[in-house]
Amino acid sequence: MKSLSLFVLFATALGSAAAQQTATIPLWPGSPPGGAAPGPQRETGKGSITQVAQPYLIVHRAAQPNGTAVLLISGGGYAHIEEGKESGPAAAWLQSQGISAFELVYRLPQEGGGVTAPFQDGQRAMRLIRAHASEWHIDPARIGILGFSAGGHLAGMTAARPAALLYAPVDSSDAVSARPDFAVLLYPVLTMQKPYDTTHAKKELLGSHPTRAERDAMSVELQVTSRMPPTFLAQAEDDPISPPENSRLMHDALRKAGVPVKLHMFQQGGHGWGVGKPGSEPAVWPQLFLEWVRGEGFLP
Repeated sequence: MKSLSLFVLFATALGSAAAQQTATIPLWPGSPPGGAAPGPQRETGKGSITQVAQPYLIVHRAAQPNGTAVLLISGGGYAHIEEGKESGPAAAWLQSQGISAFELVYRLPQEGGGVTAPFQDGQRAMRLIRAHASEWHIDPARIGILGFSAGGHLAGMTAARPAALLYAPVDSSDAVSARPDFAVLLYPVLTMQKPYDTTHAKKELLGSHPTRAERDAMSVELQVTSRMPPTFLAQAEDDPISPPENSRLMHDALRKAGVPVKLHMFQQGGHGWGVGKPGSEPAVWPQLFLEWVRGEGFLP
């Protein structure tokens, strides 16, 4: 994946009569800013990805797209990417609802691109989707972002700081907004503040002894302004990885800023439930999301 000239090729293929095809497109027209892992990319049998040498989008177009799209970001503590358990199944479900899905395979901060790399990739992914919305039969005003766990941190930072100058523009796609129209954060890691700074994501991003300024800069709830898009939060009270206060702090920050927000706290469910195990409390989140996103006006 060396050039975005492949985009036209893939878009043409996806425009054929065959339903629910998938394509892979690179984020950057050459080497990504700041560098990347030396590669080759590694992927386990269960879909856990590391050593991302060239970040990319996995594009899933529904048979009858309704104009809404979602950028999906898996977690993995910024040490790996749980594509097989999180964004992959979510993409298939979104397709079944007529929603176009884009899985982001992003650079990990300790693999060559530095701490800024995943956030550069998040911005670039949003801009690519919006810049080529007409080719995907997407409404450019109905593009959301959905993150799981540490992917929720990346999604939250992208939603809260879409105009942050993280890289020099590389082509015309960088002239459009990186702001998602709605955000969905599931069992998210959001704060880097004590005593909730026990996550692997915090370790990968900030190390063992960050300064107060470094903690603040990476705490999503402290980046919230009135420009943040409407946000849906869901987490379990018994989450052993990401303290439930992550979602509560974010909910409070959004309400204070006057941003529409919906919070669902499940009594049981743990962490890493993806689309939800049948019969579990979190298994209702997809339906709750559909009701919410339709109520917010982003789904026909």
